[in-house]
Amino acid sequence: MLTHLTISNFTLVQALDLSFGSAMTVVTGETGAGKSIMLDALGLTLGDRADSNLIATAANKAEINSTFSIAESGRAADWLRERDLTDDECSVILRRVITRDGRSRGFINGVPTTISDMKIFGNLLIDIHSQHEHQSLLKKETQRRLLDEFGNLTREATELRQLFSQCQTCDKRLQDLINDIDEQSSRLQLLSYQAEELAELSIQTSESEQLELEQKQLANAETTLQKVQEAVSLCTSDDESSPLSSLSRALNLISDLDDERILPILDLLSSSRIQIEEATNDLEHYAQGCEVNPGKLELVESRLGKIYDIARKHRIQPAEIPELEQKIGQELAAIAHGEDGVDLLTTELASLKENYRERATDLSGKRRKVSATLEIQVSKKLAELGMAGAKFQIDLKPISGDLNANGLEDVEFLISANPGQKPGPLREIASGGELSRISLAIQVVTANTSSVPTLVFDEVDVGVGGAVAEVVGMLLRELARQAQIICVTHLPQVAAQGHQHLVVTKDNQQAGTKIDVEVLSEIEKVKEIARMLGGVEMTDQSLAHAQEMFASAQK
Repeated sequence: MLTHLTISNFTLVQALDLSFGSAMTVVTGETGAGKSIMLDALGLTLGDRADSNLIATAANKAEINSTFSIAESGRAADWLRERDLTDDECSVILRRVITRDGRSRGFINGVPTTISDMKIFGNLLIDIHSQHEHQSLLKKETQRRLLDEFGNLTREATELRQLFSQCQTCDKRLQDLINDIDEQSSRLQLLSYQAEELAELSIQTSESEQLELEQKQLANAETTLQKVQEAVSLCTSDDESSPLSSLSRALNLISDLDDERILPILDLLSSSRIQIEEATNDLEHYAQGCEVNPGKLELVESRLGKIYDIARKHRIQPAEIPELEQKIGQELAAIAHGEDGVDLLTTELASLKENYRERATDLSGKRRKVSATLEIQVSKKLAELGMAGAKFQIDLKPISGDLNANGLEDVEFLISANPGQKPGPLREIASGGELSRISLAIQVVTANTSSVPTLVFDEVDVGVGGAVAEVVGMLLRELARQAQIICVTHLPQVAAQGHQHLVVTKDNQQAGTKIDVEVLSEIEKVKEIARMLGGVEMTDQSLAHAQEMFASAQK
């Protein structure tokens, strides 16, 4: 619901600050006073196109702020939360700034936003019905929404859109997977060959390091054995110059000396002889393990050669070959799983489509039943509004193709304004005045189910008068029980029905023309209705008539 509107330096409005009530607000004023300027300014905060020519002559920028209560508008509140734009759970401020250089900026709760987002969000808050082609009722999506809301089919329609989205997502995943598999066919051949080659070689973890060590040992075995045997010989030979012989002689020479100081030396010499004996034994044992085997060396070198060839082929180190084999196996498994995934996704997509068609068919049947009811009720309201010969129809045209987000049919409102006239789209058939009355009839019928909390009717009473004008006013007041109504009108019968009354005046001064808007008291309301009845000069008769009309309407 619109609660507040401030306008600064917009066309002929220097500064304007208005508060709006929750029921029916009427806007009146003499012809040319600028009644529609207020709605034009409001439209800018809802995403309408801006022009620097709209800025007041003496100003550098124009600024409009509109405040809406969203306490009872779940769709609007959800939209804000999804985009992290919630500032106050109960209200939202839309701001539009136009500068002289032609730039235009939009804000939602102080956060800069695109004009397209302002328009999308604005459609959740307010619906403007006018004689202009841009009004939302002319859009098929609005007509479909009104039909679904009228039939309490909104939840089913939403679930169908969600199911359609799931179908699209699943189909995209399937197509991506199929494309990946097609692209990987040559890759699959290469990987299979590499896997077979590695499996045939069957390289174990750390095998290359062990083979390199073994190859080194076998290649040097003969030389190593020779050196070890020579070392053993040097330690154990009968030659007096050998270490063991020398130590033994030294021990014999000093062992019988009667001197305590020699005892530690004897211990050292004895320990040295023992260590040499142990070392000699270890050398003999090592020599026994030295294998001189040319045949085995050939086998080891052949195995290493194959490992080195594979490593060079893949441009990796020999030690990395087992890891490479594992990666190739994982990639092959992934490709094989992908092929299995195609079957799974194909089955899933078929199931989703079947579910979609079942639900869409059910929704179509319900839409046809609801359409018949809505056609009858709107046609009755049109008769009350002076369009007795008009015939309202709802065309449910089947959509060609596989799936559609909105179901199996397009929804379009058709009107035949005169008997014998072929029904056609509202845009093509209805005149400005007729379109306004058609809008009113549809909104009155769908008021209890509509999700848009604020409705604006700009000169809905064009081309009507007398009893029809009174009906228009009564219907607007009736509609105000379910939604906030703002109505620009020329007719006293309509103005008398308002809960709040705004009058627009134009002041022509030497310095320039200025437009002002005033909220009227009850006495002032009667005077304004009298002016609308009798012209500039008010008579006792016109005042009495106005008082009677106002009192009757406010019951």
